Amino acid sequence: MFAVVRTGGKQYRVAPGDKIVVEKLAGDAGDAVKLDDVLLAGDGSKLEKTDGLIVDAKIIAQAKGEKVTVFKKKRRHNYRRKRGHRQQHTILEILSIGGKGAAKKAPAKKADDKKSDDKPAAKPAKKAAAPAKKSTKDAAPAKKAADKKPAAKKAPAKKPAAKKTEKK
Repeated sequence: MFAVVRTGGKQYRVAPGDKIVVEKLAGDAGDAVKLDDVLLAGDGSKLEKTDGLIVDAKIIAQAKGEKVTVFKKKRRHNYRRKRGHRQQHTILEILSIGGKGAAKKAPAKKADDKKSDDKPAAKPAKKAAAPAKKSTKDAAPAKKAADKKPAAKKAPAKKPAAKKTEKK
């Protein structure tokens, strides 16, 4: 049996007993890992459903890849930058393909409960705000007078260009 799994932004075709090198995964050597992003599974030419399918793996080691040298240069500008990088890897051994995964869905509240909780909370806030507006009628004109800002100065109008006189 084989499966195609996605991890670290890459896809890998795996079978039980295979060893693969993937982008770094959390864990120490000997820890068990479940790869639940299965894209394709099958046995020979027969394909199976991947709903809830899990690939069990074991971390063999955490390692680093080969060093990559990044060198930047701009001619005639005395600009040179040299950097190195070593990618972190995890070496996995595939134990089994199969096993249905646990449902990831959190227990959802009933739709009726959500609606009933949201509506009463929203209505009293509106009712409380409405009487406050009515009682502040006397204070409203004072605020309007105080809030007025002086009118912005207008830019002076441009003078028309002088007319050219024609010489004959």
